Amino acid sequence: MPNLAAVRAAAITAYEQPLVVAEYPDPVAPPSGVVLEVEASGICLSDWHAWKGHEDLPSLPHVPGHEMTGVVREVGSQVDRWRGGERVTVPFSVGCGLCSSCRAGHLNICDRGFTPGFSHWGSFAELVAIDHADLNLVALPDTITSVNGAALGCRFVTAFRAVVDRGGISEGDWLAVYGCGGVGLSAVMIGRALGARVVAIDLDPASLALASDLGAEATVEGSTDPARVVREITEGGASVSIDAVGVTATFLSSVDSVRKQGRHVQVGLLHGEHSAPAVPMQPVIMGEVAILGSRGLPATDYPRVFRFIEDHGIDLSRLVTGTVALEDASGVLEHMGEFKGVGVTVIDRL
Repeated sequence: MPNLAAVRAAAITAYEQPLVVAEYPDPVAPPSGVVLEVEASGICLSDWHAWKGHEDLPSLPHVPGHEMTGVVREVGSQVDRWRGGERVTVPFSVGCGLCSSCRAGHLNICDRGFTPGFSHWGSFAELVAIDHADLNLVALPDTITSVNGAALGCRFVTAFRAVVDRGGISEGDWLAVYGCGGVGLSAVMIGRALGARVVAIDLDPASLALASDLGAEATVEGSTDPARVVREITEGGASVSIDAVGVTATFLSSVDSVRKQGRHVQVGLLHGEHSAPAVPMQPVIMGEVAILGSRGLPATDYPRVFRFIEDHGIDLSRLVTGTVALEDASGVLEHMGEFKGVGVTVIDRL
């Protein structure tokens, strides 16, 4: 029988048009999944890409949102770990547990691609269904509020994997961070906590000011040849440079900011005309520069992040610069492509 219940949600009904807040069909827990009552949901640049039509959404209407905290309200028949009532978060990259990537421990690059807000309806809603719950739900520590937990993923955990696991940053290294949005600011905090020297690059003075407050040793206004300035500041280039924006200019500048045998880590998604930038391979080869991708973080690594936050006294609330009601999410989303927002905005009134 069709599900006649309804849940309040904000949906993309047409690309580049305001989200429509209305009642939509109530989600049902898959056999191996759960339904979460959403407590908070971050508004991310990736959601903007979906709203623009850059992502291959299943169909419209579609509910975006992938940075969530919530409470387990319904449990599928095949779920063992969860009973209901638990406070949880979930990676945006949900692993199936069966494909070759997942069996190797890389749930974040699952071959089957369950991604809330993209392949399936997301968390700009009172309720959201999440599959593969035993593998992917993560109990949220009492020390992390629901709003701060929404800033945790995908922004903070994505930066953690990029800086620590892919970038391999070490104490005393120079870390260049292109783009001081949520991921970039998180990278600044993580790099500083590990003893790296951080240079932050952005077009927006307010974002650079926040990066400085969070530990960046130097900041660069990125409108004209920022790579040259980064090389001057770092006396030869950064050991690790991260592009957290995802446009051709920041990608090329980031690669050009890396010292010999350094590492560029691409985090920002490259879409449309930016999807296939020409890579200057001569300096890459001659300098033995590594170009690496980084996507999210497996759920199995979240406990390591929680320990890192506690051990280093990381205050996630410093990333959150605003909270809004569900009705106001559309206005925030529509302006994200201008790259003028500072920090992370979270929906906390659904």
